[in-house]
Amino acid sequence: MILHLVLIKPRPGIEPGSVERLHRAVVGLAGEIPGIVDVRFGANVSPEGLGRGFAHGFVMTFVDTAARDAYLPHPAHRRILPLVEALAAEVLVFDIAG
Repeated sequence: MILHLVLIKPRPGIEPGSVERLHRAVVGLAGEIPGIVDVRFGANVSPEGLGRGFAHGFVMTFVDTAARDAYLPHPAHRRILPLVEALAAEVLVFDIAG
């Protein structure tokens, strides 16, 4: 199993609705790309104050590394990259095998 964590630091003055559009697109990938077990998307709700400006993020669970590796070049994944680029000043990606 692979947990694929993506954290997003939004640009100043992002277009209203851009977070919701990305949310729908990311969650929709589970129905388009084989090997995605679960997708969670949301705002940072941590009370610790250590978010460093990363206000939104998502976690995808893949069945294995092969599924994660197939997701990266998949056309459905490529289709959402412009949504991320329009929203994000910075993106952090971190994968955990477990």
